[in-house]
Amino acid sequence: MLANHVQIRQRWISDKSKEKNQISKTIGPEISKITEVKMGEVVGLEARVREVRKTFRSGKTKGVEWRKSQLRGILKLIDENEDKIFDALQRDLGKHPVEAYRDEVGVLKKSAIYALENIDKWMSPRKGRLPLLFFPAKGQVLPEPLALSLDPLIGAISAGNTAFLKPSELAPECSSFLANTIPLYLDSKAIKVIEGGTEVAGQLLQLKWDKIFFTGSPRVGRIVMSAAAKYLTPVTLELGGKCPTILDSLSNPSDLKV
Repeated sequence: MLANHVQIRQRWISDKSKEKNQISKTIGPEISKITEVKMGEVVGLEARVREVRKTFRSGKTKGVEWRKSQLRGILKLIDENEDKIFDALQRDLGKHPVEAYRDEVGVLKKSAIYALENIDKWMSPRKGRLPLLFFPAKGQVLPEPLALSLDPLIGAISAGNTAFLKPSELAPECSSFLANTIPLYLDSKAIKVIEGGTEVAGQLLQLKWDKIFFTGSPRVGRIVMSAAAKYLTPVTLELGGKCPTILDSLSNPSDLKV
């Protein structure tokens, strides 16, 4: 029985090794492809990241007024460029203005307004319990929320963070709009936007980040997590996929089944 057990164990290890090699063959080339970049390009990107980090370390983003000014900037950006937003969404995704307002513009405005209305409460100190050993000292908790039920940038600003955005290259009109418009309304030393495809994404993934928020496919999500593991960077993945739908004309609405 011992010999049989050893054989079974060896087969199991062999199978696991093959499975691991297969995963490496699948993901490995993707990572290699996405991280093949010129050192000169990486240096240029690192300089921009250093500026963002320097702004954060200065304490500028900790004040409530800075946070409110950036949130108001997002609202102003949306209000003054609503037609451009609708046009970009129409060109990239074929969205009707009504659908674009319902799914994009309206959601962002609601999130920004909600953050503005609650930012003082989120930042207000709360009493914290201290061990009896430290009596008569008092303690307070100064919250710096990391995960808010808001859109990523609004949440980052509300928490007093700097941010680096890389819009999807699959929606070039929206990407161009964000890259050209955000610097006009928000603090360009604290919030930066960079455009590009897999080459730029590869450069970004080579750098050390404090937090990565990625929205996209499970395949690319694996690549992001693999790169983040090098620095043990916390990652939030918002993964989705294509959901094909077949529409047909029905003689009777009651025949429709969901």
